[in-house]
Amino acid sequence: SRETPVRDIMTAPVMYVRPDQTNEECMALMTDNRLRHLPVMDDGRLVGLVSIGDLVKDIISEQKFIIDQLEHYIRGDR
Repeated sequence: SRETPVRDIMTAPVMYVRPDQTNEECMALMTDNRLRHLPVMDDGRLVGLVSIGDLVKDIISEQKFIIDQLEHYIRGDR
């Protein structure tokens, strides 16, 4: 309802990641726990927020780079 306090519907304890964790670790945590966003914590401080969309964009970008490199190799480009 409109009067329901957030504390009654929030997820706790809060799942979070550290800035040094990999995309794969974040994606696994999100997938396993059906989350779309994770806070990024460093020394107990909130330093950012990562979304599943952020992770997917980065993975696609990395795959595109690898594909481009393979295409250059196959064509013999230097």
